[in-house]
Amino acid sequence: MQPPGEDLASLRSGLGHPAGTVPALWPFYTSPTDGRMTQELEAEHAALSLFGLHQQSQRQPMHKHGVSVGAALRALHHSDRFSAEAVDRRVAAAVNTTSVAALVYRLRGLVPQLRSIGQPLDYDALLRDIKHWHHSESRRRVRRDWGLAYHSWGAQPDKQQPTNAS
Repeated sequence: MQPPGEDLASLRSGLGHPAGTVPALWPFYTSPTDGRMTQELEAEHAALSLFGLHQQSQRQPMHKHGVSVGAALRALHHSDRFSAEAVDRRVAAAVNTTSVAALVYRLRGLVPQLRSIGQPLDYDALLRDIKHWHHSESRRRVRRDWGLAYHSWGAQPDKQQPTNAS
């Protein structure tokens, strides 16, 4: 096993490359395959590569169970670091893609912004969402879930809510 920084560099090396073509990522793959490319392996490659980008130079883990992409992007929208309108445009560009490659390309632009505000997301859920992006019906469900989380006005998922002790 390499030191953590080298592992992250290995993960990032997959950005912009098809799954299975970057030997540095091979030790990190867990998706079963019979030697053929699968949608799960493509999704895993994308999620690993994006995680490597997200975790770069961060002390806190950027993978947090239960924080959907929509919720993480909502936090970005509400941050003072970027214009809400610019974030809305980038999010719209991502969710309106129809191919996995285009989605990953758009997420590759949003992940550094999430990193800059220290906002984690659930990479296991992202892997599933990317896998579902291949099919129009499941892509619509992912878009709906992201949209509902992005536009919700309820409590932030990773913020501690005050308790009413009476």
